[in-house]
Amino acid sequence: MEFLLQPGGSVQGTMRVPGDKSISHRSIMLGAIAEGVTEISGFLEGEDALSTLNAFRAMGVVIDGPRDGNVRVHGVGLHGLKAPQGPLDMGNSGTSMRLLSGLIAGQSFSATLIGDESLSKRPMERVAKPLRLMGAVIETQEGGRPPLVIKGRGQLKGIHYDLPMASAQVKSCLLLAGLYAEGETSVTEPAPTRDHTERMLGGFGYAVERRGNATVAVKNGGKLSATKIDVPADISSATFFMVAAAIAPGSDLTLTHVGINPTRIGVINILKLMGSDLTVFNEREVGGEPVADIRVRYAPLHGIEIPDAQVPLAIDEFPALFIAAACAEGKTVLRGAEELRVKESDRIQVMADGLHTLGIEARPTPDGIEIVGGKLGGGVIQSHHDHRIAMSFAIAALRASAPIRIEKCDNVATSFPNFVELAKNAGLYIEVAR
Repeated sequence: MEFLLQPGGSVQGTMRVPGDKSISHRSIMLGAIAEGVTEISGFLEGEDALSTLNAFRAMGVVIDGPRDGNVRVHGVGLHGLKAPQGPLDMGNSGTSMRLLSGLIAGQSFSATLIGDESLSKRPMERVAKPLRLMGAVIETQEGGRPPLVIKGRGQLKGIHYDLPMASAQVKSCLLLAGLYAEGETSVTEPAPTRDHTERMLGGFGYAVERRGNATVAVKNGGKLSATKIDVPADISSATFFMVAAAIAPGSDLTLTHVGINPTRIGVINILKLMGSDLTVFNEREVGGEPVADIRVRYAPLHGIEIPDAQVPLAIDEFPALFIAAACAEGKTVLRGAEELRVKESDRIQVMADGLHTLGIEARPTPDGIEIVGGKLGGGVIQSHHDHRIAMSFAIAALRASAPIRIEKCDNVATSFPNFVELAKNAGLYIEVAR
């Protein structure tokens, strides 16, 4: 699939983007090992979250739906999962593979986790190594990459682990393994990362201990009780339209029911620092997660040095923020974001290459990038099967002076299945070619 975009336009109106991917994943995982029936609304029916759903069906969990974002998960309890008949295919979802690694490591059966071409290149030793310290038997392929072969023995022991880099996926993996590990499992992170797993465990009635701002711990022996979950709109998906409104003259866009978890609001903070006319209002709490409406009106942006503290709070939003930087006056500098090099693609290099194609000065560094704002041209962009790359360059067309063609956009469906429809309705000149 290719995206074909004509230059110019602005974005207007009110929209609600699909449900939060991180929360959708976790609602299925915890609902499956809870006791009782968990009812989920607002579930993201994208391919990544469906990979998680299908994996639990393969392990014997009855799941009704999804239908219009509604899902019913008939939980089997902590020890009710069954051995799958074949490999569990995680598709493009690194979250599915990393979090399920922790959950399956605590079972008494074995499983093999596989993925698509992109996922098969992503590093998995970052979860395999600490799980082995807990007693898990895990085989990775050359370079620590998938497939993962997990030989469950049901004999994990709790550990304390200091994360070498901020990663919510590794933290969550170890906490899920900790539900099955003898004693206590605790994780200390070097910087705050999204805390959906901790919040949702609490929502299912499982005790989670927080120590200061950096350490979280669980003990085995508890149980999860079914609950109701209303998944807020995904701030990562909302980001593309927030940036679109921020860069396109004449724009005035409101995004409703967006999750504003404190560990996810780096994009809001960074856009405000760049001079965006952005208002957060109608704040409320839904199912333990803070949500709000966000209005963005066009205002000229200026380049900034992105504060270190904001980097882990915006790690998935940086491709879109790089487009904002390309449209800002002056230079934007990002450091401390080496995590971007091991996402669905090397997002630092791939974004730099695309920006060069559009005539923007962008200098990648080992842990970040320097972008000098300028006038965007057109051209052919290689997305490298990365959904966030594809959507980021789609919104760049709002400020481009010539058409943009983006190749290999199939994986947009992993996180944002109705992106093209919403983009058209908002005011982008976008078409799909196959």
